Amino acid sequence: MAKKFQDKVVWITGASSGIGEATAYRFAQEGARLIVTALEADLLEHVTARCKALGAPDAAALPFDLSRTDELERLAEQAWDTFGHIDVFYNNAGISQRGTTVETEMRVIRKVMDVDYYAPVVLTKAVLPRMVARGGGQLAVTTSIAGLFGFPQRCAYCSAKHALYGFFETVQAECYNDNIRVTIVCPGRVRTNISLHALEKDGRQHGTMDAGQAGGITPEKAARQIVRAIYRRRREIRVGSKELLMAQIKRFFPGLCARLARKIKPM
Repeated sequence: MAKKFQDKVVWITGASSGIGEATAYRFAQEGARLIVTALEADLLEHVTARCKALGAPDAAALPFDLSRTDELERLAEQAWDTFGHIDVFYNNAGISQRGTTVETEMRVIRKVMDVDYYAPVVLTKAVLPRMVARGGGQLAVTTSIAGLFGFPQRCAYCSAKHALYGFFETVQAECYNDNIRVTIVCPGRVRTNISLHALEKDGRQHGTMDAGQAGGITPEKAARQIVRAIYRRRREIRVGSKELLMAQIKRFFPGLCARLARKIKPM
């Protein structure tokens, strides 16, 4: 049986663990050529080796600190030149936050916005014209259900995820006739390390696996759904469990959603 992404070039950010790592392996099983980016070069070497073992014709590691936003255009150029083009670009990298709006320092808010919003914007703006000139391509981005409604102790994270929706929906509206498709990935609780690496109000790492995160679906289950949605060129996919009901409550009963959000335990 033909593989869904045979010899397609897929670039994934945030690919050293969690959803990014799991989707890289899923794409590898479907025959894609992978470019994986994250901060940790040693972990990426492990990811590329496993991608090849799982069936990827080739896989390349491109480690980078996405908070260095002034250097991201150069990163995008390196990624494009790795295999000569990019068919699917999955902006998955991100950091979360734990701190009230009053207490969270502005430098923490700016760092979350840099990594979660400005990095995908800069990278997409660098890749998009090349995709259009080549005849099309696909963009995917990891947002969150936290991008659908406000959530306690996530002022920066929710802001960045809300902004991603607006940006990528605009790209889809503008570039649809250029054969550019956008898949917005909206996870609920997935069992990843995102809470461990979340930034506290003063910038320190949270260092704790939140109970909600620990009880989430596995990254592998999320990856199966995400890769299938990208293959089908779906506009949006929500992955998770019962917490996804909040999105429907927000849509039809916004007042109730606000009351529930105030009662949600943020940790």
